[in-house]
Amino acid sequence: MKNCIVAQSGGPTSVINASAMGVLEANINSNHYDNVYAGINGIEGILNKHIINLSSIAYDEVKGLRYTPSSGLGSCRYKLKPFEKSAEEYIKLFEILEEYEIKTFFYIGGNDSQDTVHKFSIYAKEHNKDVKFIGIPKTIDNDLPIMDHTPGFGSAAKLIATSVLENFLDASVYPSKGVFILETMGRDTGWLAASACIATINGKPAADFIYLPEVAFDTEKFLRDVSKKLTEKNHVFVVVSEGIRTKEGKFLGEIGATGLDKFGHAQLGGVCAYLKDLILTTNTAEKVRVLELSTIQRCAMHCASQTDIDEAFEVGKAAVAYSIDGISGNMIGIRRLSNTPYTSEPFALETAKVANNIKYFPKEWINAEGNNVTKEAYEYTLPLIMGEPKISIENGLPKYTFLEEAFKF
Repeated sequence: MKNCIVAQSGGPTSVINASAMGVLEANINSNHYDNVYAGINGIEGILNKHIINLSSIAYDEVKGLRYTPSSGLGSCRYKLKPFEKSAEEYIKLFEILEEYEIKTFFYIGGNDSQDTVHKFSIYAKEHNKDVKFIGIPKTIDNDLPIMDHTPGFGSAAKLIATSVLENFLDASVYPSKGVFILETMGRDTGWLAASACIATINGKPAADFIYLPEVAFDTEKFLRDVSKKLTEKNHVFVVVSEGIRTKEGKFLGEIGATGLDKFGHAQLGGVCAYLKDLILTTNTAEKVRVLELSTIQRCAMHCASQTDIDEAFEVGKAAVAYSIDGISGNMIGIRRLSNTPYTSEPFALETAKVANNIKYFPKEWINAEGNNVTKEAYEYTLPLIMGEPKISIENGLPKYTFLEEAFKF
C-alpha cells in the first residue's frame, strides 16, 4: 500500500483549497497513490491523528473545494522545534505515517510551513525514512523568495483594488474636504498595499498615497503629504500596510496590538485608526474615514482571480508529478514566462532556500518620495488578478463546500 497525505497550515487564502484539490485530482488521474489522506488542522492535527481519507469521499462531495475559500482541511500555527530539542514530535509523526502507510507528505503553507517541510525531510534523510516531503506555497503576503508570486496573492490584490475603487467613489460624494485611509495586511512586506496601484478611475490612480513597510514611516512627512494634497483636491485616499514602522523599527500597529501569536509575532492592526487620530488631533483634516480590510483579504472567493485559482490548482498537481519523480525537501514555485500574454509554469526548488526567508517589495518600485509605487508594480500585479471565479450560485449566494467530517475531531 502506498498512500499520501495533504495538509494546510497558517493563515488561509481564497485559493488554498484549489491546491489541495490539485493534489487529489492529480492522483485520480495518475493512480500513483492508493489513498489521499488529509491531515486536519495541519501538522498539529496529524500529531493528534486527526486524519480523514479524501479518497473514500465521493468526488462530487469534495470537488466544490476548488472554488471554496479558507482552509477546507483546517489549519494551525504550529512551530516545529528542531529535532535536537524535541525528538518526540519527529518520532511520533513517523510512527503515524507508517501506520497509515504514507509515503509522501504534501504541506500547503507559507514560510513557517516550508520550514516544517525542510525539517522533516532532513530528519527522514538522516534516519533512512522512506517518506518524501513536498511543500506547496500559499500566502496572500507574497513574501516567499525565488518564485515570482504565491498562490493567494492575486486574489487578495483583486479584493484590495476593488475595495479601493468602491471606497474611492463612496468617499467622493460630499463637498467637504476629507481623508479616507484603507489598511491592508502585510506584516513584513508591502506587496498587498502596493497592489492598490492597479485601482484606477478614468485612467488615474484612485489612491493618492501608498505607504509600505519597506520605507520608514515619518509621521511629520505623512501629515505634510496629506495637507499638501488637500490643497489640490477635496478628498485624499491613503492606503497603508499594517506593517509600516518608524525609522527605529517600531510598528505603528503595535499601539493597538492585542498580544503575540504562536510564532511570537505581534498581532498587528489599528494603523488606520492611529493615523486617523493623528490627522484629527493635528487639524490636518476635519473628516477622516478608515477601513481595515482584515480577513476579507484572504477569504473573498466572490472577488477572487481565476488566474490565481488556476495557478493554485496547478502547483498542487505539479507537487504530485514531482513526487512521482522521487523528489523530497522541495516545494513548488511559480515562474512567470511572459507578461503579455501572461503565462506561467510551476517548478521545484529547495525548501531550504525559502524557509524563514522573506521576499521584500523591491525598493526600486517605490517612488522617490516613499509614498507610492511605480509603473513596474502596476505591470507586475495586473496580470495576476485576471478572470472571474467560476463559482456556483445557490439562492443568490455562492455555494461553498464544507467537509463536516473534517471538523468532528
